[in-house]
Amino acid sequence: MDGTDPVTGPLSRLGEGDREAAQELFPIVYDELRRLAAAHLGREASGHTLQPTALVHEAFLKLVGQERAIYKDRAHFRAVASTAMRRVLVDHQRGRGAAKRGADRKVTLHDEPAAEDAAEVDLVRLDRAIEALRARSPRQAEVVVMRFFGAMSVEEVATVLDVSERTVKGDWRLARAWLTRELERAG
Repeated sequence: MDGTDPVTGPLSRLGEGDREAAQELFPIVYDELRRLAAAHLGREASGHTLQPTALVHEAFLKLVGQERAIYKDRAHFRAVASTAMRRVLVDHQRGRGAAKRGADRKVTLHDEPAAEDAAEVDLVRLDRAIEALRARSPRQAEVVVMRFFGAMSVEEVATVLDVSERTVKGDWRLARAWLTRELERAG
């Protein structure tokens, strides 16, 4: 074994247009994506109709179905997977009309990503707030998506964004404060 991450080869071939690489990649990343999906769905209201397996499959199809699916490494793939899962969850919640039923839910952005005790999240409102944050600070918005939706560590986010861990911690702190104010104002 040469110590190379088994994700690297399939990701590289996928970026070169080899669609069969997706079949090789899926079993390698499935467990990681399923844990991430379960954490997200655990924050949803009970009786949620989307199952972790379905979320993984829908997000994975978005990831490998992109015309220019170029991923540098596992961390970069996970960052993009975070965004794909966010889109699937928000679209699903919009489709169910959850914004009307969940207007009084509180969103909690913990220091630790994907916190087990996170409150139920109105993803539609959170999505709007993240997009408003993106207009102010694209990097802070990316930090939120990777930390909250991707359950990525500060170190992983710093690697993907090519910034220091201190910068990520500052962005995360400022973004949480801004999003909390924005969500309280909107709700």
